[in-house]
Amino acid sequence: MAIIVLAHGAWSAAWAWKKVRPLMAAAGHQFFTPTYTGLGERAHLASPSNDLETHIQDVLGVLQFEELREVVLIGHSYGGMVATGVADRARDRVARLIYLDAFVPANGQALIDMVPSAERQRLLDSVKAGDGWRVTPNPTPPDTSPEDLEWISKYRMPQSVKCFQQPLQLQGELSLPRAYIHCTRYADKKPFSQFADRAKGEAGWQAYELDASHSPNVTAPTALVEALTQIVGRTHSGE
Repeated sequence: MAIIVLAHGAWSAAWAWKKVRPLMAAAGHQFFTPTYTGLGERAHLASPSNDLETHIQDVLGVLQFEELREVVLIGHSYGGMVATGVADRARDRVARLIYLDAFVPANGQALIDMVPSAERQRLLDSVKAGDGWRVTPNPTPPDTSPEDLEWISKYRMPQSVKCFQQPLQLQGELSLPRAYIHCTRYADKKPFSQFADRAKGEAGWQAYELDASHSPNVTAPTALVEALTQIVGRTHSGE
């Protein structure tokens, strides 16, 4: 059994992982899916002051108050920013870091620094067209079923632009084992290939590919859990 903690993606929340939770339980894992301040069931806390640091503290709080150690930490998409910050601050609690089609920031980088110029402009334009402080959700992948599209469209919500603009400040280099899962469908339309390529070429990383679009927790939960179980198995075998 592994203790697995999620740092979810932007505009999302714990609700988006409801297909994955029973599969994780069936595999014998403890799976924690905290929701960031201002999203999902915590939407009543939405504020222009919410930023990347707010969300890092959300996940750190779960590690502290649940007294979790030897944690496998997953960062999905924007959650790669959050998970990197959490792993940096809680080095005595995190055993392995898994990036799921996620951003992998260096010290001093903000998410907006790592996206193509067109996507950067979309983020900023959506703020101007809206309430002046939140970014609207990006489009869903083409292979999202009508049923899933109806489901997630009800609950995805705008998120403070500060989350994307705030640089991540790290205390030092991370030396813990890391894995990268690259979701290969529509990869040419996403900014994550750069991080997958880095994982293939750096010591201390394991690289995986998943035949799924960007949110396999929605579109391919069984395949996702199988990949995660493979990685977690290596964690517990000492590889």
